[in-house]
Amino acid sequence: MAKTKNVFECMACGYETPKWMGKCPSCGAWNQMEEKLIHKETKGRGTLGKQEPEKSNRPVKLNNVKKTFTPRTMTKSGEFDRVLGGGIVNGSLILIGGDPGIGKSTILLQTALTLSEEHEVLYVSGEESLEQIKLRADRLEEASENLNVYCETNLYYIHDEIKKSKPDFLIIDSIQTIFHPDITSAPGSVSQVRECTQSLMNIAKGENIATFIVGHVTKEGQIAGPRLLEHMVDTVLYFEGDQHHTFRILRAVKNRFGSTNEMGIFEMKNTGLKEVLNPSEIFLEERSKNTPGSAIVATMEGTRAMLVEVQALVTPTHFHNPRRMATGIDQNRLSLLMAVLEKSGGYLMQQHDAYIKVAGGVKLEEPAVDLSVIISIASSFKNKEVRGDDCFIGEVGLTGEVRRVTKIESRLQEAAKLGFKRAIVPKASLSGIQLPEGLKVLGVTDLGQAIKYAFN
Repeated sequence: MAKTKNVFECMACGYETPKWMGKCPSCGAWNQMEEKLIHKETKGRGTLGKQEPEKSNRPVKLNNVKKTFTPRTMTKSGEFDRVLGGGIVNGSLILIGGDPGIGKSTILLQTALTLSEEHEVLYVSGEESLEQIKLRADRLEEASENLNVYCETNLYYIHDEIKKSKPDFLIIDSIQTIFHPDITSAPGSVSQVRECTQSLMNIAKGENIATFIVGHVTKEGQIAGPRLLEHMVDTVLYFEGDQHHTFRILRAVKNRFGSTNEMGIFEMKNTGLKEVLNPSEIFLEERSKNTPGSAIVATMEGTRAMLVEVQALVTPTHFHNPRRMATGIDQNRLSLLMAVLEKSGGYLMQQHDAYIKVAGGVKLEEPAVDLSVIISIASSFKNKEVRGDDCFIGEVGLTGEVRRVTKIESRLQEAAKLGFKRAIVPKASLSGIQLPEGLKVLGVTDLGQAIKYAFN
């Protein structure tokens, strides 16, 4: 006979305790403990000496493991395939998260409609009705006669439909709406999300079905549910964007079948998400040339080189402590680079506010953008413009030296393709590379030399 007991589970992290607590001792969240009834199977007295059945698999030598080719399916969207690492791997489990209304369901419906032309696809929706999905498909202007759409939230019924239709691709929108009938907690709870994802993972691996799962995000921007969810899946994709911009950025934060540095850029239009093939041209089309406080950087996102504008505004402050604000780069990094500029460049900015923005809503994290940030600050401080056909690449150390960066050839080729005439780069990165035609490359070793080239 099964025994029952009551436990309290944290809805934020899944921590369990036999008594209620106001604050979770694991994650520190307040008022997240909810009561849950669990069933515990009793064991007979004669089971203690019972031996386990012999396992079918045995350890093998790593050298004896045969290499197998992992087939991939292309989605006809170059940006989406780039982020996935070259296409969809059969039997993979992919989690897509993002803010509400960012375009998660739209990009998956577009992908489902494209794949359904040659494959069997099952689109399971727990948030929208069949009529709503049909209206959205008509707006996307894609052929929809081969796509199987199923509105259901019960995991048992979804399992039965998968066994009947045997799809090649499965899309679940979203995991927070699916519930396991054997679990007493509400849909979207930690237990439900964990168990439903585990069940879908077994189906994906056992039946070799590539599965996409849509996950809601919290107000902090993280995927709702336990962190275990991101460890269970093969790939985690985040959809980013600004409600005031039409561009959407798809990033891979985890990918067992490819690089996690790749980024795909889409533009939201009335007919759905359209891939941006040349993001550098889009980000630079509205910039004002020969304006103080503007500098261009050639940055890398995975295997792609992009040119982005970094803008700075330095103004006298009316407060005791000057303000330091940054959009697109880390604010602590801005303070560090301004300290290097004061120490090595002789720019005294204790009585000035500084504001930095990366145009287009892009977030820059790699160290190669340091030089462009410093040049833009110096340009605004001196009220002296930088040449509109210059770009800046380089990491700046604490002592003012300009350090080498990776993939310098790809960056320079992108700059030359967009018509830039000069590039100021670390001198150490120029050894053994082929320079593109029409681009004058100036190698520098310290910050003073870079500033001299930039304003002369």
